[in-house]
Amino acid sequence: MLAPGAPRAKTLLPHFTERGSYKALERPPEVPDDGELEQHGAVIGRIIIRNNNIFDTDNPDENTVLFRLGNRLHIRTREATIRDRLLFHPGDRYRGRTLAETERLLREAPQLYDARVRPIAWHDGVVDIEVRTRDVWTLNPGISFGRAGGKNSGGIELEERNLLGLGTELQLAYKSSVDRDSIRVNYHDSNVGSSWWDLNLTYADNSDGQARDFSLQQPFYAFDTRRSMGGSIGDGRRIESRYDLGEIVDQFEVESRGARLFLGWSDGLRDGWVTRLTVGLSFEHDRFNPVAGKYPTRTLPAERKLAYPWIAWERRQEKFRKDRNRDQIRRTEDLSLGWRMDAMLGLATPSLGADRNAWIFSAAVEKGFELTPRQTLLLSADVDGRVEHGSGRDIRLSQSLRYYFRQSFHRLTFLSLESSAAFDPDADRQLLLGGDNGLRGYPLRYQGGEGYWLLTAEQRLYTNWYPFRLFNIGAAIFADAGAAWGDNPFGSKPQGLLRDVGFGLRLGNSRSALGQIIHVDFAFPLDGDDDISRFQFLVTTKKSF
Repeated sequence: MLAPGAPRAKTLLPHFTERGSYKALERPPEVPDDGELEQHGAVIGRIIIRNNNIFDTDNPDENTVLFRLGNRLHIRTREATIRDRLLFHPGDRYRGRTLAETERLLREAPQLYDARVRPIAWHDGVVDIEVRTRDVWTLNPGISFGRAGGKNSGGIELEERNLLGLGTELQLAYKSSVDRDSIRVNYHDSNVGSSWWDLNLTYADNSDGQARDFSLQQPFYAFDTRRSMGGSIGDGRRIESRYDLGEIVDQFEVESRGARLFLGWSDGLRDGWVTRLTVGLSFEHDRFNPVAGKYPTRTLPAERKLAYPWIAWERRQEKFRKDRNRDQIRRTEDLSLGWRMDAMLGLATPSLGADRNAWIFSAAVEKGFELTPRQTLLLSADVDGRVEHGSGRDIRLSQSLRYYFRQSFHRLTFLSLESSAAFDPDADRQLLLGGDNGLRGYPLRYQGGEGYWLLTAEQRLYTNWYPFRLFNIGAAIFADAGAAWGDNPFGSKPQGLLRDVGFGLRLGNSRSALGQIIHVDFAFPLDGDDDISRFQFLVTTKKSF
């Protein structure tokens, strides 16, 4: 064991630059590794916050009039806002895993591009910690546009995702989509009063009704969090459409009300695992009304009123790996390779206000596997539904398999296989496959049935091109294949195998909190009805490549 201050080999930690690439960030040679610090019983001393502005004016490429103006107009995240998201405080025992989890939490904050947390000094059993972050532009006064499945969407909005540097989000927006036009006001504070309480308020005045939502909760925000509690309430009215071959075949009105209360417990993180137990009470009421007009109601769903206590169990494994150029472009990604398991069971009864006796259930599992240093496999599956009168009702079963083969830092092959199936579904829940959920060469909501599968293959390219020092550029060549199966009670029979090929650009938004990856795709269908276009142009904003 080395004594404090003894010379040692340098430990190099990955660090971000303003451009988004890694450079070596050295742990000072006099600071031991995490194992030694924990063995010595080191405690945390000073915590130094270094939050960089959007543009690095010490870099000649970014020391321009426009970028200096951007820095002046931007209200930088306050030091206190960053401190509120730290999982450690002066006087705490040093834990290396706590610093790593804090990094992940900071990277989840929409106003921050990246974060690095490291020990920088060790003296007399005390460790000083440095927290480095960089802001992104969080004010969005402008016009948005998107296109998928042959349909356009757009809007005008004023959105601030870091109000006064406090990490609070405020949005006033008008949006037009294939489903409805909407004027929406939203307020979201993920850390009310430095308490980890999450407050969300939403009001929407839509062309087909209104929606109101309120939630206040303290989640299990970290692996070692011991308590969770909260509640939500909301109501709304809207017009829902059923589709066939990308066209509306009928519509109906939905009036929804819901409320939820919950309380959770955990013994905290033990040997890399955490188990949580939550109990709650939920109320869900959906009432359906016929509509006339261009698409009159053909089949009206039955009213559904569920009130039930429930119990939920969670099991999590803390196992992460940092990566880049996977689902993002030159941006730090926290890849979860641990187990994640969830299960919930509730009982609806008329004595609590339900209109039936029913067991309500759901379950989910996720796991990542490092097959080789170049190959990663991510698996997930989930199921939910009800049991009424001894038989299943509205049961949904979904699975996803995602495979990554790293050819080099700039090239990656990606494969995914997804499927979903519905058993005795409620009439208001249609299972659809089309241009809006992965079959890019076809109209949105093109094919319906009792289930579908979708296979995607992509060759991804991550470039060093950084135009205007605003966007990181990538590209992809892709092929999609999928099919729906079973009965489609609201339209034509499934057409069998549907395939498409295409190519596209990816613009990694490295300076703004308002969408991480912009997709510009050109897709060409190889099958399908003769009436569909032989070319689809898509512009979408997604969280991943």
